[in-house]
Amino acid sequence: MSGLQGLAQENIWFDKSRYDEAERCFYEARNGVPQTSQSQNASKSEDQSELLSRFKSLELDNKNLHKVVDDLRATLSKLESRMATLEKGQSPASKSVTVTKAAPVQTPKVEKHNGADDDDDIDLFGSDEEDEEAERIKAERVKEYSQRKAKKPALIAKSSILLDVKPWDDETDMSKLEECVRSIQMDGLLWGASKLVPVGYGIKKLQINCVVEDDKVGTDILEEEITKYEDYVQSVDIAAFNKI
Repeated sequence: MSGLQGLAQENIWFDKSRYDEAERCFYEARNGVPQTSQSQNASKSEDQSELLSRFKSLELDNKNLHKVVDDLRATLSKLESRMATLEKGQSPASKSVTVTKAAPVQTPKVEKHNGADDDDDIDLFGSDEEDEEAERIKAERVKEYSQRKAKKPALIAKSSILLDVKPWDDETDMSKLEECVRSIQMDGLLWGASKLVPVGYGIKKLQINCVVEDDKVGTDILEEEITKYEDYVQSVDIAAFNKI
């Protein structure tokens, strides 16, 4: 027995899948379930309608663009024809006038003279009299400035110095010590107020103020002059120094 004859005798249901599909569709329709094929067909129809609407919109935009291009071409052709008319209507006289206006300005010609007399008459660098006048005015201005500056009082730099003059011991005559200090006289030195300040163990120091001109009197010279009175003065210190 061949294979085909064996299959012919077998009970095989070749169309089972088709019947199963038909049964499923029956029960879905009975239960109100939407059919899959119908939804697919509806989505396909919606897609096709959307494509058609887009296609119509593109066609409309294309028509509008064609219209704009045609308008631009018409305007451009009108401008070209107008320019051609203007160029034809321009006369040669107007062209020559335009060229004349654009011509550069001619520089004046310098006449050449022969002979020594003519060369002497030409002043290339200005007159000597004008130079002398300018120098005279400058000298007068400098002189006026110097006079105004001389009338102004010169600013003198001064300083206020507070000195501590210390004696040797408590037996030193402080009044004599102060007399010796005030006896120092210099150009630019002016003595001021003074007082005795206790130091300790009955010893007092002389604290004296003075005003000096910085250009004439220095602190080194002042200390040197005071310490010359070595019988009364042990040392000199600067307690305070202020510019005036």
